Formats: sequence, structure tokens, C-alpha cells
Amino acid sequence: MKPTAYLINLSRGRVVDEAALHDVLAEKAIAGAALDVFAEEPPRKSPLLTLSNVITTPHMGGYTYEAMHDVGMCCARSIVDFFSGRRPEHVVNAEVLGKLF
Repeated sequence: MKPTAYLINLSRGRVVDEAALHDVLAEKAIAGAALDVFAEEPPRKSPLLTLSNVITTPHMGGYTYEAMHDVGMCCARSIVDFFSGRRPEHVVNAEVLGKLF
């Protein structure tokens, strides 16, 4: 990454090697990091929390009004679809749902 780059992780904590990230941030090899997730939650003793070029959120960076509205609407549509005899759009365990229809 370039020295002007920022690493952003909103996915899973273990995607990022936190020790390596700490080193490059402490050395200013990259400009900074924004983290919503850590390998260990909550990140009680993470050395990343001591750096001034790190911004963190408490594992809720995606909790905007719009995101919560969309999740609620998706759930409501799935419930209506299911009880109307239609297959909901986002089925995780389709093998079980197939036995119901």
C-alpha cells in the first residue's frame, strides 16, 4: 500500500493481521486505518487502540438509519413471502425450506 493509503476493515477481524497492521501504522508506512472489527471482540488490549492514526467503531459501523430500515424491510418482505407461499428472496437453509413447499 502507498504511504497515503488507509486500510478499512468492516468485514471480519481475522481478515487483517493486526500485529502487521500495528507495525506499518507505527512506522507510518501507511496513513491510517479505520476498524469496525477486531480478531478479539471487544479489543480490550489491542495495541492498535494506542495509535493516533487509527479510528475504531464498536462493531457497529454499518448501523445507519438507512441500513436498519433496509434490513427491517427485507425481513418483513421475507415473512410476507413465506406466509403467502412464496420462497423468500434470501434463504440461507434452502434444503429445509424445500421441505415446506
